[in-house]
Amino acid sequence: MLQCIFLLSDSGEVMLEKQLTGHRVDRSICAWFWDQSLSQGDSFKSLPVIASPTHYLFQIVRDGITFLACSQVEMPPLMAIEFLCRVADVLSDYLGGVNEDLIKDNFIIVYELLDEMIDNGFPLTTEPSILREMIAPPNLVSKMLSVVTGNASNVSDTLPSGAGSCVPWRPTDPKYSSNEVYVDLVEEMDAIVNRDGELVKCEIYGEVQMNSQLTGFPDLTLSFANPSILEDMRFHPCVRFRPWESHQVLSFVPPDGEFKLMSYRVKKLKNTPVYVKPQITSDLGTCRVSVLVGIRSDPGKAIESITLSFQLPHCVSSADLSSNHGTVTILSNKTCTWTIGRIPKDKTPCLSGTLALETGLERLHVFPTFKLGFKIMGIALSGLRIEKLDLQTLPPRLYKGFRAQTRAGEFDVRL
Repeated sequence: MLQCIFLLSDSGEVMLEKQLTGHRVDRSICAWFWDQSLSQGDSFKSLPVIASPTHYLFQIVRDGITFLACSQVEMPPLMAIEFLCRVADVLSDYLGGVNEDLIKDNFIIVYELLDEMIDNGFPLTTEPSILREMIAPPNLVSKMLSVVTGNASNVSDTLPSGAGSCVPWRPTDPKYSSNEVYVDLVEEMDAIVNRDGELVKCEIYGEVQMNSQLTGFPDLTLSFANPSILEDMRFHPCVRFRPWESHQVLSFVPPDGEFKLMSYRVKKLKNTPVYVKPQITSDLGTCRVSVLVGIRSDPGKAIESITLSFQLPHCVSSADLSSNHGTVTILSNKTCTWTIGRIPKDKTPCLSGTLALETGLERLHVFPTFKLGFKIMGIALSGLRIEKLDLQTLPPRLYKGFRAQTRAGEFDVRL
């Protein structure tokens, strides 16, 4: 049972406090949490479960915002972490993102959502499509009306249509003139390349996203051509677990509209589509930089939106960098971004130039980490393929669509 939820900014400020039970959690627990975070650094921030002297703490971090839940009793930790992930996803869906300004500008909406999502410390309603029937998303008209009328509440006076249904994530009887289902495979590649150019880690985090516009009470099955490559699967509550466990088939009654059906990982990949070869040499207070970027293996589709960014070390006083393709931008905070776009066929993109060190320094002792970004439309680099999507019930003709895309996640090239 969760007793309290705090939302903390990256400076440690408590932006939002929601007490969930009659037992009040003192805000001093946030000061303890922040002191530990400052003293222990990134290792502490990566801990999902923390035992304080008085409470069990559960945390996730999204875009610089820490979602912190507290409990004084033992409980399944995955329930708390999953609930915090749901809260972050719902807020991102409602507000168009999660950051300090958005939360402060819409704190009434945030409180109303938390009131509906959890009851006396236990998760209650977490499905976005049902929450939208209960609490209207913020818009300019509703904000103007709240100023004029003085009524800031967005909570509906009627229960959602699925409240009395055995399938609480779906309205009782939605109607559409044409029945359509669209499936997207969205994947992110996380990779680490060491200073010798060896691939230390390469895995893909993927999501199966769906947009369902079906009349009535549809029953769908989705199967993959190669489900054995999937690991660490997480399913939407609509998925029946037994068909997946026995036959690796997803059987479900979908929510209405857009939703995430499942997420997965594919680990121990052997190759990346793009390579980065950096070289930095320093002597007599000057560093020479040369970075090559090219295609290692052709995925069969165009690799687009290629970018390379890195943070110049603090000991660098000035930089003179240029490239033979794309544009190079150096911001005031010493962040360098090389925007490449697509790799041309007639030459290999190269970033080169010099860095001047601060007075008194002969050599560079702190080397940057290069972060690669790219996007490939029309292909899932994990190799996952959708075999078929069937509708078990019999409404009018069903229109189906499938897409795939892969983009870079945490793709680091280290020196």
